[in-house]
Amino acid sequence: MARHKADVTDDDFEIFASYHGTGDGRYIGGLKVVRKTDRKVLFPFDGAPQLGPYATADEARRAAIAYGRVIVAADRAVPES
Repeated sequence: MARHKADVTDDDFEIFASYHGTGDGRYIGGLKVVRKTDRKVLFPFDGAPQLGPYATADEARRAAIAYGRVIVAADRAVPES
């Protein structure tokens, strides 16, 4: 499996953002958020929301990063086990 450089990283978390196209020319954001201390994947999870669709690939990727920051802030406020 190829390793990708995180779009956002700090001492505690990594946010990996991507996108994929839909059949109708729109884009869905892709997101993976990892807590570095225990390598726990915080997103995606079962029942995770779909990020989009968006009109452009850049919008989808930026939305994924923004949502990743929300996940990180929530975990910092109330760490998930």
